[in-house]
Amino acid sequence: MDFEIPGEMVEFLGRIDTFIEEKIKPIERRDDNIRFFDQRREYARTDWENGGVPRGDWYKVLREMRDEADAAGFLRWALPDYLGGSNGSNLGMAVIREHLAAKGLGLHNDLQNESSIVGNFPTVLMIHAVGTENQRKWCEPMITGDMRMSFGLTEPGHGSDATWLETTAYRDGDEWVINGKKRWNTGLDTATHDMIFARTSGKPGEANGITCFVVPTDTPGFEVEFMWWTFNMPSEHAELTLDNVRVSGPDCILGEEGKGLEMANMFVHENRIRQAASGVGAAQYCVNEAVAYAKERVVFGRPLWRNQAIQFPLAEMQTRIEMVRNLVYKTAWYLDRNHHMEVSDKVSMANYQANRLVCEAADLAIQVHGGIGYSRHKQFEHIYRHHRRYRITEGSEEIQIRRVAQRLFGVDVKRPDDPNIIGRSAPGAV
Repeated sequence: MDFEIPGEMVEFLGRIDTFIEEKIKPIERRDDNIRFFDQRREYARTDWENGGVPRGDWYKVLREMRDEADAAGFLRWALPDYLGGSNGSNLGMAVIREHLAAKGLGLHNDLQNESSIVGNFPTVLMIHAVGTENQRKWCEPMITGDMRMSFGLTEPGHGSDATWLETTAYRDGDEWVINGKKRWNTGLDTATHDMIFARTSGKPGEANGITCFVVPTDTPGFEVEFMWWTFNMPSEHAELTLDNVRVSGPDCILGEEGKGLEMANMFVHENRIRQAASGVGAAQYCVNEAVAYAKERVVFGRPLWRNQAIQFPLAEMQTRIEMVRNLVYKTAWYLDRNHHMEVSDKVSMANYQANRLVCEAADLAIQVHGGIGYSRHKQFEHIYRHHRRYRITEGSEEIQIRRVAQRLFGVDVKRPDDPNIIGRSAPGAV
């Protein structure tokens, strides 16, 4: 097996680095935009008087970054060529996401909004794969941000147990009528449309019978109650009520009626492996910063790194990073060659291990730095608060461990609508 990163990928990473220095860093430094990334970041990004949602000027900076990246040919790299992309692979995206996260916090790859110069577009891929002819026309405005799609699966009473969701939809003539509630419905502060998963047939607990509806957010009865304030602010994670929401026409359903969980599975597998790669990169950043600090910090008359109490934890963490990195790369390589359901256990392994890894790496970096590590003048608290959510969202780590155990003990689950793969307790931004 060849473990070398292909030469063309190394060259691409070099071009990314040059683009960041020449185009993105100047935006970051201009007009005090650095306030979004230094110790003021949480305050600067959050509209505290308007429900805690992201500020408009923060979104404006993110939009400028995305436009620059798109013009330079980076934003769509992972998309197929017919969507303006470069047919990028899962392995390539893993390498890129790790590389960008290892640089630390910056406009090039923001953790909180999952906004990067190399974009992640799982909903675009979903719509192009299973959408109607007219729905496929949405792909371009979704890429540019002119059309914004949210993802409504989780409910107040149901997260990982997605097959038990209580939102329902029934036919009334040519229309569908949707009733229910959604929670952690990310992005509804600016979304134009929402993917609403509702039971249209079958019994609670059955995977079949759940349909994915595409609902314009200005539809009567579609009511955003409030945004949840979270560990990591700002927050666009909405509490949503659907009261006799009516939709109609061939474009109101994504995919087949009753097969909506296939959409959810496609979404989470695309996201999980890329989140894992970002976790490895952010963990490496934490270790790199801790090592640099330990080499320059002098205590009791000698460099801090001379103490085994500092050396050993960092050496152990670096070893774990190397192991998880190789797991992520191998899994992404397999994902490029197999249907995502065939390697779902490997995706789960990589994801939950990487999520734990980065949280523990951030905690270790705080400890090595002492008091200054605890401050917001370092990035470790932000990294921890962001990545801690992934031990719950996109499938809690318990759900993902269960998936590994199913495969380990011979529970052969290959159906794309399998309820045991979902486990999406709360959505992430896309």
